[in-house]
Amino acid sequence: MTNAPSVRRSTAFCALVLFLFTSLALPAQAQEMDGQQLKRTLPPDTTITQTDRVTVKGEEVPYEVTTGTQPVYGEDDSAVASLHYTYYRRTDVDDRTERPLMVSFNGGPGSGSLWMHLGYTSPKHLKISDEGYPVQPYGVEDNHQSIIDKADIVYVNPVNTGFSRVIDEDTDPDEFFGVNADVDYLADWIDTFVSRHDRWRSPKYLIGESYGTTRVAGLAGELQNSHWMYLNGVILVSPTGLGMEPAGPSPRSEAFKLPYYAATAWYHDQLPSDLQNQDLQDLLSEVENYTIEEYIPALTRGGFIDGTRRQTVAQQVARYSGLSESFVQDHNLAVPASAFWKELLQDEGHTVGRLDSRYQGVDTKNAGDEYDYPAELTSWNHAFTPAINHYLRDELGFETDLKYNVFGPVRPWEDDNNDTGERLQQAMAQNPYLHVMVQSGYYDGATDYFSAKYVMWNLGSRKTMRDRLRFRGYRSGHMMYLRSEDLAISNDDIREFIEASIPNEGRPAKYGPNR
Repeated sequence: MTNAPSVRRSTAFCALVLFLFTSLALPAQAQEMDGQQLKRTLPPDTTITQTDRVTVKGEEVPYEVTTGTQPVYGEDDSAVASLHYTYYRRTDVDDRTERPLMVSFNGGPGSGSLWMHLGYTSPKHLKISDEGYPVQPYGVEDNHQSIIDKADIVYVNPVNTGFSRVIDEDTDPDEFFGVNADVDYLADWIDTFVSRHDRWRSPKYLIGESYGTTRVAGLAGELQNSHWMYLNGVILVSPTGLGMEPAGPSPRSEAFKLPYYAATAWYHDQLPSDLQNQDLQDLLSEVENYTIEEYIPALTRGGFIDGTRRQTVAQQVARYSGLSESFVQDHNLAVPASAFWKELLQDEGHTVGRLDSRYQGVDTKNAGDEYDYPAELTSWNHAFTPAINHYLRDELGFETDLKYNVFGPVRPWEDDNNDTGERLQQAMAQNPYLHVMVQSGYYDGATDYFSAKYVMWNLGSRKTMRDRLRFRGYRSGHMMYLRSEDLAISNDDIREFIEASIPNEGRPAKYGPNR
């Protein structure tokens, strides 16, 4: 009995030594295991599904929403990346043969799909004011303007946007981050999605916004020529130039900003009274005609324009833009957009937004050739980021530690050999069923509406294609759907576009008379 305490002390001492030894030896191993277990990743092929319903145009529409991932496959058919998507499917439709499918992309490049997902066409819409400003509490609500009554929709996040990531670290970034690489891997992804969901017989549509228009224009050609997937429609929301003319400033590109300047000045009451009292559409028609007939020829002469004509043009540009004649003269008749955003409301102490010039910001100083920050983008991030995270994680129950990349790392981006506009044009020529609609906001200074019209004019070089092109303009900016009135109008325009682009049963895909 007298030896028992020493035995217990000896046992305790040995246990202490063993604990200290193992606790000192394990950290490296534990860190290594943690590195494997706690690395923020997402299974490349996983989904979660819920059901819901929404009232659209007075009709209750039941739907199923699936959010998750689908792999991108490399040349050896192994998964090299995982794309996150959200898919809405109306559930009271038995036959998908006549049910349209729309694939939706945002732009950047490097932007997630949240903008058109929670801002435009889906059954859910973020909580914002009627004019598109953030409100608290953040979140989402039913979108009674959604096109889910007419089409199923899938919102896709390209690599490094949203929750989409590269999973094979040995894959060359050039496989994803470039105008043509982007089109190639996304076309293959769409092929897989359509096959998995048995949508080959469905009328199919692509919709893209901003750089997303470059993406879907290229995809129309790639899907048709490499995957034998023929589309019924492509919707270009706030389109880029689609590579249809050389990059960089030109007399045409500089002059085409003037109608946008006039629209913005009109909105902010900066025009002479005779112009300010006009309806916006009447004003823009006048400025468009002047731009084509007088302004472009004047800028084409450069420094060789005579003094009298130079002064006349400066006076007219000042009159239409709300700027001073001296300011126009100081910029050699072609005021850069960045200078316009800074100068228009300078006397009131405000700047105007680039993507939506209805928005106003405040700079720390009057000096400078551009604003300190984009007032509109700051406002949008304020509303969209909490809404998409709340919706995917809390309402749909999609669990991941990954950050949702509103804007993801995709640079450097290979821009060479951008022939996406030509590819869309060729797709239209080869496919008599293919229709195109352009949607633009009059207050968009990033992809101005008159340049968007020019893109459409170039696509419609033949009458047989012009008949399948349409332009729709809205009294808002780059994301025209953030204004509640335009949300309703623009979604109705999509409904009409879908109906017009689905041929009558039995009508052959051919040119010439039906015989």
